[in-house]
Amino acid sequence: MFQKLDLKLTERTSSGIRLTKAGALIYQDARFLIEYSRKSLAGARAALLAEDRTFCVGTSLLNPAKPFMDLWYRINKDFPDYKLHLVPFEDDHNGILSEIEKLGEKFDFLIGVCDSRAWLSRCCFLPLGTYRKMIAVPREHRLAGRKRLKLKDLYGETLMMVKRGDSGHNDFIRHELETHHPEIRIEDTPQFYDLSVFNRCAETGNVLLTIECWQDVHPGLATIPVDWEYEIPYGLLYSLNAPEDVLRFVKAAEKLIRPE
Repeated sequence: MFQKLDLKLTERTSSGIRLTKAGALIYQDARFLIEYSRKSLAGARAALLAEDRTFCVGTSLLNPAKPFMDLWYRINKDFPDYKLHLVPFEDDHNGILSEIEKLGEKFDFLIGVCDSRAWLSRCCFLPLGTYRKMIAVPREHRLAGRKRLKLKDLYGETLMMVKRGDSGHNDFIRHELETHHPEIRIEDTPQFYDLSVFNRCAETGNVLLTIECWQDVHPGLATIPVDWEYEIPYGLLYSLNAPEDVLRFVKAAEKLIRPE
């Protein structure tokens, strides 16, 4: 076909075969079309499932669906005709907001740790509980064998945590540490954690502010409780324009966790 169009897509050089400018452009567009087709098919499947009285629930390494499943088995008697379909997604810190915006399309629900202003501007949130803030360290770190830490144990360490401005709970912790424990250096991470943050902790020997439900995210890290009272809420995320059955599920969940 390209011969008929008089297009030369590759050329031979002294180091081998490479794409011409025309070839590189077609290759780039072809990759886009393939990815677009994949996403389109995924959306079509999700739409088909929606017609079959199915709740689509997002799940990822840092935002697993297990808390939703625990909730579902306490409520599903009120939804006898419904099935569940788990939809995997990536925790990539550059793309997580676009995933949140797909609530109501790609998923009906996500379960996540959430006090992010950016997240809460894109979805509704029903708090289900809180997770304790903890510290993760590489397994060869001097603190790795400790059962529990005091704040003074972190003096001289570099603590990785999300940069200021999006999370009220994390901003409060940062303020407390900077004001009362300046011996702890603070290094900004991306605004939202993904696996790269845990990898950096393991590779640099720094310590990481984390939460109890992420204890098994990275096998090279040990997660240790600290003598503080810091927590962060987690809960049910759903679309700002959720349909009637999703809102009915949310009301049932709220009634369950907050009985009159």
